[in-house]
Amino acid sequence: MSETLEVVVHRRYYEAEGILCLELHPAQTESLPAFTAGAHIDVHVPGGEIVRQYSLVNDPRETHRYVIAVQLDPASRGGSAGVHHFIQEGQRLTISTPRNHFELVDAPQFMLIAGGIGITPLLAMAQHLHQQHIDFSLHYVARTQARMAFYDVLCASPFAEKVHLYFSDEAEKPLVLPQLLQSVATTTHVYVCGPSSLIQAVVELADLAHIEPERVHREYFNNEVALDHGAAPFEVRIASTGQRFIVEADQTISQVLEAHDVFVPVSCEEGVCGTCLTGVLEGEINHQDVYLTDEEKAANNQMAVCCSRARSAYLVLDL
Repeated sequence: MSETLEVVVHRRYYEAEGILCLELHPAQTESLPAFTAGAHIDVHVPGGEIVRQYSLVNDPRETHRYVIAVQLDPASRGGSAGVHHFIQEGQRLTISTPRNHFELVDAPQFMLIAGGIGITPLLAMAQHLHQQHIDFSLHYVARTQARMAFYDVLCASPFAEKVHLYFSDEAEKPLVLPQLLQSVATTTHVYVCGPSSLIQAVVELADLAHIEPERVHREYFNNEVALDHGAAPFEVRIASTGQRFIVEADQTISQVLEAHDVFVPVSCEEGVCGTCLTGVLEGEINHQDVYLTDEEKAANNQMAVCCSRARSAYLVLDL
């Protein structure tokens, strides 16, 4: 589990319609832990015991600040609403040290595809790739220019010629994914982040374009899949102690574990961040997260206990 840090909100500003940026400076030290492009931090949101993950947007070479961008979700359960409504300049926040589940691989070429707030990890990637003189293109779609975060930053960037902007409410220059993915070279890796519908389309079209799955990298910001809680309860067993607990249809595994003082770190509570991944030694998993790849799910040896369940009568957890 990541260590926590104290930071101060040095600057608070709206980057686009409904998208708030926070510039965070260290509260007790001169510098912050280094991070790599694609990394995120956990933010302890004021107004409740809520922790949410936000990608770091700024240049990974910077150690004096972290910058995050948070889109206000109309259906917010307290995360984005708490950031927008309760966090002010000068306020101290608790965050985690950076973690990266969306790391850039070693490759000669990259295609970055972003939708909406999904630009956040890809902007840091674009800055890094430009600095390292690695070939890339960035394709970014939003509904309108007013809702496109970092529009001015991208247009004025030293890699502006590699940036392609699209607006879904305008028909003049649409993002044509099939044509785009058919143009991908055999050495190019594709990184996509944004709405689940965009990610799914990229994954499916990449397959049709004969792009190997290992060259398609994705990161979800939320789980838009309707969770299936199942009609029947099931049992979870703790391998190290032999304890057995029943998980009812209206409970999650993580809730049951917490109720019995079995600690597993949990953050997003919807199978997005990977914080609660737990090894599974026996049983068949009903995966309902969007964090694990299809290959990892097929391996049936780990699960997100905040949302995934059992297809079998019991699961033995590697705890």
